[in-house]
Amino acid sequence: MTDQTIADPVRPADPHTAVASETFRRSRGRWRIFAFVLLALVVLVGIGRFALPQAGGGDHIARLVIDGTITTDPGRLAAIEALAAVKAVIIAINSPGGTTAGGEELYEALMQLRAATPTVSVIKELGASAAYMTAIGTDRIFARRLSIVGSIGVLYQHINAGKLLDTIGVDLDKVASGPLKAEPDINEPMEGAPRASIAALVDDSFQWFVDIVAERRGLSRPATLALSDGRIVTGRVGVESGLIDEIGGELEAIAWLESAREVPKDLTVYTVWPKPQQGFDLLGTFMNSQARAALGLPDGPITLDGLVSLWQVGTAL
Repeated sequence: MTDQTIADPVRPADPHTAVASETFRRSRGRWRIFAFVLLALVVLVGIGRFALPQAGGGDHIARLVIDGTITTDPGRLAAIEALAAVKAVIIAINSPGGTTAGGEELYEALMQLRAATPTVSVIKELGASAAYMTAIGTDRIFARRLSIVGSIGVLYQHINAGKLLDTIGVDLDKVASGPLKAEPDINEPMEGAPRASIAALVDDSFQWFVDIVAERRGLSRPATLALSDGRIVTGRVGVESGLIDEIGGELEAIAWLESAREVPKDLTVYTVWPKPQQGFDLLGTFMNSQARAALGLPDGPITLDGLVSLWQVGTAL
């Protein structure tokens, strides 16, 4: 009998081929994921670059947002200076105030801007102190009936930690060029010549604040001083006392611009400050905010050092 070898119709796969096939399959899956992520990034960049409103040209109304603590800002100042060609500017305010220099910068910039184009302030929840100083730099002020406005005044705060430092055994010493240099010190009470020096600083800023409120709101100086004890009032009381003009929001402000300042109707409103982020800046900000949120980290407060015109120090919006 002759032996015959019959080929098995189902031959087992080569183990090397099986490994290579599985590796290829996994690699193809990873490349698909990579391609999907890349496509998502391209879409986000495209949205940030092309889908955000573009405020080019002058046939629109510009919205400048003043939100949170006010400080000087060269970028914001440049944005204001570039708005002279637009049809009108809305200043959207929601702020407890900030530094006196920051409020002065905004007031002066808006006073120059209003000479070139109509301006109007819209106070949302809060427009106090340096934020109110900002508002009076525009042609008209709107606020909600229960918005908080006012707080005309200037503040300087000092912490005397002398007893605490004595308790923990810390002694501060210094060499200064004059008796008022770096005074009052953190380990001493505010009294004598240092207190008088700070009081003169506060009063000089306060008198200027009162002067511009009286001038811009058409109030007598005694009437302005009566409102300048640091008090806050609602929008309704603000209208009655002359601190603001009308109750309303952005729609009412636009209606006033159209009727009183002959601004064309149905113009698009673009937010020009803060500037819209585009492309990878937008993506980076989003990823950073998500990472901080996941870690439970706050955005971080702004530390104010020096003279402030603020309703409440440490207010977070």
